Amino acid sequence: MSLFLLISFFGLSMLGVPLAVALALAGVATLWLYTTMPMDLLSQTMFSSMNSFLLVAVPLFILVGTVMERGRVAERIFDFAEAIVGWLPGGLGHVNVISSVIFSGVSGSSVADIASVGAIEIKAMERHGFPKGYAVGMTLCTATLSSIIPPSILVVIAGSIANVSIGTLLVAGLVPGLFIAFAFLVFNHFYSVYYGYNPPTPFNFRLVVVTGLRAILPMLTPLILIIGIASGLFTPTEAAGVAVVYVAVLGLLVYRTLPVRELPEILISTARISGTILFIAATSQLAAWIFTYDGLPEKVAELLKAMSLGPLTGMLVIFVFLLIIGIFMEAIPAMFILIPVLMPPVQALGIDPIHFLIVTVMTLTLGLVTPPVGVCLFAAAQVANMKVEDVIRGSLAPMAVLTLAIFALVLFPILTLGPIRLLGMY
Repeated sequence: MSLFLLISFFGLSMLGVPLAVALALAGVATLWLYTTMPMDLLSQTMFSSMNSFLLVAVPLFILVGTVMERGRVAERIFDFAEAIVGWLPGGLGHVNVISSVIFSGVSGSSVADIASVGAIEIKAMERHGFPKGYAVGMTLCTATLSSIIPPSILVVIAGSIANVSIGTLLVAGLVPGLFIAFAFLVFNHFYSVYYGYNPPTPFNFRLVVVTGLRAILPMLTPLILIIGIASGLFTPTEAAGVAVVYVAVLGLLVYRTLPVRELPEILISTARISGTILFIAATSQLAAWIFTYDGLPEKVAELLKAMSLGPLTGMLVIFVFLLIIGIFMEAIPAMFILIPVLMPPVQALGIDPIHFLIVTVMTLTLGLVTPPVGVCLFAAAQVANMKVEDVIRGSLAPMAVLTLAIFALVLFPILTLGPIRLLGMY
């Protein structure tokens, strides 16, 4: 039954059927052919999977990112990042990384990162002598930081699927995200020094102060979220609501860069994006239910047990499996389908569920930057006005760095679990 569902889904996808529709059609066909379940189970499963207060955070975080983008906050963040590290060798490459880290703490979306600061980063790197392919590749890969650094939309979804504390999971993603950012900084330094790109310039402390004052209010957004969630002051969903109000006040009243007339368009755009994401999530949940009904999680657990794998070896096997799946399937449906299937074997192998979920999100994020379903890849090509194949060539080296950094995090779970244990959250 599970095999028929997978074959049907991939077959429909290859025919160009939209992902959510392909999942729904494959699910309906599987239920009709292999079970005697009533067809209204389809609507019940989809409704119950979306009837969650936790998932309200998804459209709210999308709204935060959209308001920040339309309010032209990205320019303030980029200018501050340039003042901090732009004077170093390969400075604009470092600025690319730092601005993505800061914007990650604001938007929670990799596509929003590319759409807002991506064009600024690419043009600035080109002006300082970097090849366009490398500039686009770095922009593409550093945008994935938004998928792991809080308030990551993917982390919120993963936590709701696995029924674990989303607040704990969000904080657990902070250090891994910063570790990946550090790996990008090291790579960019040696790359720039080797090829002689963007030589160092004098450090300007006054510029740091001026740009820092201009960017300080937007940069308080991630601090409000992390401190509020970690202290238990509010839930992740409530935190998203607080963030929406905060960034709206900044755009409408403080900076006045967000015209009131744009609010309807912002809300419509947010609803459209949220509807797409949650419709995919709902149809994916149907597939996950069928896998569970078929006993697939137990079969996978028995298979891994029979292989006599330890926690580390088991995590490496899962990492390779997720790496392959992420190339062919978008992160959100992959999480809805795979997390319920993999949680029982993960627990049976003694793998920490928080570590597993963070690794899952990070690994599936690689699918955002690889063909054939990489939404960030296509977004970067559009922003840079380049062919997709040229973007792929330019991103091979940064993509390798990203993969190796995630592999290192698989080997050292302390980077994921240490901070939340120190904070008494786990």
